Amino acid sequence: MHALLMTLLLIVSLALIVVVLLQSGKSAGLSGAISGGAEQLFGKQKARGLDLVLQRVTIVLSILFFVLAIAIVKF
Repeated sequence: MHALLMTLLLIVSLALIVVVLLQSGKSAGLSGAISGGAEQLFGKQKARGLDLVLQRVTIVLSILFFVLAIAIVKF
């Protein structure tokens, strides 16, 4: 059981690293440097497309990572 949980934790952690690295930064490029303050004043733009999918996958993987880490401590 311990080996299975460790293997799952390793896979989830690697997937989490990849998904986080695939996401674009909040102020990517020169346009982010110029309009970065305006976005904070007038509200955040809704994430669309691939960014939204990557954000949701990151949330799911992070929850799964913490659950697996706690499960390994318990067993």
